[in-house]
Amino acid sequence: MTSPVLQTVALACERDLRLLFENLDLRLASGEMVQISGPNGSGKTSLLRLLSGLMQPTAGQVLLNGQPLNEQRGELARNLLWIGHAAGIKDLLTPEENLSWLCALHHPATHAAIWQALAAVGLRGFEDVPCHTLSAGQQRRVALARLYLDSPPLWILDEPFTALDKQGVAQLESHLAGHCERGGMVVLTTHHTLSRMPAGYRDIDLGSWAV
Repeated sequence: MTSPVLQTVALACERDLRLLFENLDLRLASGEMVQISGPNGSGKTSLLRLLSGLMQPTAGQVLLNGQPLNEQRGELARNLLWIGHAAGIKDLLTPEENLSWLCALHHPATHAAIWQALAAVGLRGFEDVPCHTLSAGQQRRVALARLYLDSPPLWILDEPFTALDKQGVAQLESHLAGHCERGGMVVLTTHHTLSRMPAGYRDIDLGSWAV
């Protein structure tokens, strides 16, 4: 069995004095995609935030390459790309400025690479306009353009298909599967039924770990 890059051991999460799930064991190795499913309020976004180091577990632990996540902040930042449910972009900045800002700390991108990524998500001609003038779907595409840059191997995505049209959904599905087929890893939540999945795909229903 391939050694996991990301792993949880007996993980538990409590929010607002309510235990959402407990004893969750998850393993993610190179080439794999894990879809987190479950009813509203089951802790899907909370789990993604735990895996991204944005929250601390109530019990159990998250491991990165076999070591506790909270001891590897720098390594996590170099290996993780997180895109939350909100687009996470600044309205007054242009798409190019947003991507330059988002990538600056750990994975700086050139002007040419950013424009190429924006073209890949259908935003050619919108590189220099303020993001507040873009539609919700276009703003989502700005955020997703990060997936077309020189990005880390581990992608954690919360509802990435939100506001995308049919063509955008199909393109993103293909890109996520291709990332896994090249040895990358994806953890995502989505209410969308995937029509293309890599060989290493599996679904984890948080309802199975509900208290």
